[in-house]
Amino acid sequence: MKKMIQRLIPLNRKASNFTQILEKGTSLLHYSSITEAKLSYKERLRNGIVDIKVNDAIDLFESMIQSRPLPTLIDFNRLCSAVARTKQYDLVLGFCKGMELNGIEHDMYTMTIMINCYCRKKKLLFAFSVLGRAWKLGYEPDTITFSTLVNGFCLEGRVSEAVALVDRMVEMKQRPDLVTVSTLINGLCLKGRVSEALVSIDRMVEYGFQPDEVTYGPVLNRLCKSGNTALALDLFRKMEERNIKASVVQYSIVIDSLCKDGSFDDALSLFNEMEMKGIKADVVTYSSLIGGLCNDGKWDDGAKMLREMIGRNIIPDVVTFSALIDVFVKEGKLLEAKELYNEMITRGIAPDTITYNSLIDGFCKENCLDEANQMFDLMVSKGCEPDIVTYSILINSYCKAKRVDDGMRLFREISSKGLIPNTITYNTLVLGFCQSGKLNAAKELFQEMVSRGVPPSVVTYGILLDGLCDNGELNKALEIFEKMQKSRMTLGIGIYNIIIHGMCNASKVDDAWSLFCSLSDKGVKPDVVTYNVMIGGLCKKGSLSEADMLFRKMKEDGCTPDDFTYNILIRAHLGGSGLISSVELIEEMKVCGFSADSSTIKMVIDMLSDRRLDKSFLDMLS
Repeated sequence: MKKMIQRLIPLNRKASNFTQILEKGTSLLHYSSITEAKLSYKERLRNGIVDIKVNDAIDLFESMIQSRPLPTLIDFNRLCSAVARTKQYDLVLGFCKGMELNGIEHDMYTMTIMINCYCRKKKLLFAFSVLGRAWKLGYEPDTITFSTLVNGFCLEGRVSEAVALVDRMVEMKQRPDLVTVSTLINGLCLKGRVSEALVSIDRMVEYGFQPDEVTYGPVLNRLCKSGNTALALDLFRKMEERNIKASVVQYSIVIDSLCKDGSFDDALSLFNEMEMKGIKADVVTYSSLIGGLCNDGKWDDGAKMLREMIGRNIIPDVVTFSALIDVFVKEGKLLEAKELYNEMITRGIAPDTITYNSLIDGFCKENCLDEANQMFDLMVSKGCEPDIVTYSILINSYCKAKRVDDGMRLFREISSKGLIPNTITYNTLVLGFCQSGKLNAAKELFQEMVSRGVPPSVVTYGILLDGLCDNGELNKALEIFEKMQKSRMTLGIGIYNIIIHGMCNASKVDDAWSLFCSLSDKGVKPDVVTYNVMIGGLCKKGSLSEADMLFRKMKEDGCTPDDFTYNILIRAHLGGSGLISSVELIEEMKVCGFSADSSTIKMVIDMLSDRRLDKSFLDMLS
């Protein structure tokens, strides 16, 4: 045992730090003056000290310290344990120090309370110091003590050490209990180590323990959150095989995951199974089903489920309403979303940030910026703080409405509210400035983003590169592009398309062709946009034969041409007097289900007007 302690946490720590923490706790004793208590400490302990307040705890401790004879250690432990349950950990440690100063020796129970307090404060070094002290005094730590330390490791995210401690417990014939292993399983799940958690459950059965629904809960939750619903269902059935009765919580977790996967029949089947077993669905269960059905466009089924929910006196909460409002907004049913919002207010349910964000987003999508701002003002007046999502929605709408300066004003308001702009917020504004032709403002905002430590994404770079190329700053774009290539950033075909397009627009078609030909060496596959850009560049240069060859290669490489491809080539051949080729391309285009665009039709009409084409050519396009 002693070797285990030394191996996990060395005990030769500075005592001064330990004493300092304890003295910090004892200093709290001086904040309360000693008053004559109407009840003796024994009566106060006997009457119950659940949820005891700080000042009452201090007063009771001082009363106990001054009593003669001194209360028993059991009485002091009762007080410390009660205060620990209120999460006043420093105060408990102060009491323990005060007990020592008054000659009251600690037992293993007291020291386990202290270990728990240090673990809760994420001070494992001090917790193991107390454990070492207990060992030196001849006390044998029990399963509760080790469970507390396992929890401490898990709270600090040191799950591997928690696993090692449980293994050593087994080696030392200290049998871990249900609480210990459940704590470990929860810690593993929080770290995403689900497979290890499942192994731990099986080992738990080998130890002779029967896992319960609490043990399985974190595993089910993690599996569902990571999209492994099938595995979650398998585990759910395994619980049944082990005669573990799942609660409404576990059923709701799996039902919610099935709804998110679009498996509504399976979700409803599990819901009916739960009902048949006498497990009553709660607001969480119904919210998942209603939201899932509405997301799938099954509005009538969702409405029926909502009526059934209310008929059972299960009152929809803010989560239910918010989920429904969000679905209505996404489906473009803003009127229905507003009606639900009014229903919320009528029922006395206060909307939260998620509710308001959905409604603001709905108004913005309908280009109702005034109404969106009114909802924003209402949100603030109701004491509901806007978050970064709220601001990002409004900023995006301002930028789309070509009111980028208003978007920037709102952006500056973010910092004054103590919020930190994220990558999406910056991307929105950089794009807004680029589209408004305010390239310098876009570049300044990009630099600000970098200096503030907000990491630009590939999307950010794409927006900036596109803005630079569109505004004739190809050299600056190439400079940034070169840095991106040297970095560890994974560049998709979208970035290459922007640069190739910029080169073609700047009449650097040969450079664009070189970059295009190097794509396979870079492990990047051209898409239809890449081919269209390159074909367009070759046509613009007058290299029609090369453009035709690339068109054939495009089809050979399994990249299907679209209407843009055909229209580029048709216009190029018409401009080069290649009428036969144009006719062939038009016929092929029509077979593929595409039609001439406005630019091609305008070119044909212009050529008809100066008699370079016959009228029958226009009929062929229709």
